[in-house]
Amino acid sequence: MKPTVMAGFPVDRWYSTRCCLCCHVRTGTIILGVWYMLINAVVLLILLTALSDPEQYHLTSAELANDLDVMDDANMCIASAISLLMIIICGMATYGAYKLHPAWIIPFFCYQLFDFALNTLVAVSIVVYPNTIQDYLHQLPDNFPYKEEVAALNSVCLVLIVLLFIGSILAFKAYLIACVWNCYRYVSGRGSSEILLYVTTNDTTVLLPPFDDTVGTPPKQAPPPYTTATA
Repeated sequence: MKPTVMAGFPVDRWYSTRCCLCCHVRTGTIILGVWYMLINAVVLLILLTALSDPEQYHLTSAELANDLDVMDDANMCIASAISLLMIIICGMATYGAYKLHPAWIIPFFCYQLFDFALNTLVAVSIVVYPNTIQDYLHQLPDNFPYKEEVAALNSVCLVLIVLLFIGSILAFKAYLIACVWNCYRYVSGRGSSEILLYVTTNDTTVLLPPFDDTVGTPPKQAPPPYTTATA
């Protein structure tokens, strides 16, 4: 009976390879990395422009005290450095997803976890200290849009609206974290054999070793040459 060859995947490699818009997790990670790079590039450009021309952004010493002016410049330098670091991290994730280097995706994944933890702490602080929303509204400038209307809302209703908004953001961030993690697993799996081959006959089933293991195994020593005995 002719043997039958079947392909199977290891049990520990079951993970989703699709993300939003039915695109591959690798493509989604590349798009996400490019999007983050563009946002941080725009922020970095604005910060550098503000540092080079402070009069355009009302940062002159006539409007701010000297200490506040120096502090503001220092904060903008720190923000510029963070934006530059984010551009590098997002570029590494994009390059790692494109060139199938899983280690390059790890920094961006750690940033996502850190950002998710910070947003979770914000949600917890709002639940524990609901008056912080009113304090934040009072700190806004008077010409801020809809400041009076928002401040006139009931405190409980305002807290529920803010928590619903933050919860939606957290759910979306968690989904993006899952996409990047699935991309990391997919890229890591490409480095090893993805498919196991089973050769079956009518009474036996044989599991073939992975191709990489077969190629890497050194050949056995050849038997000695056969010679005819002579009298």
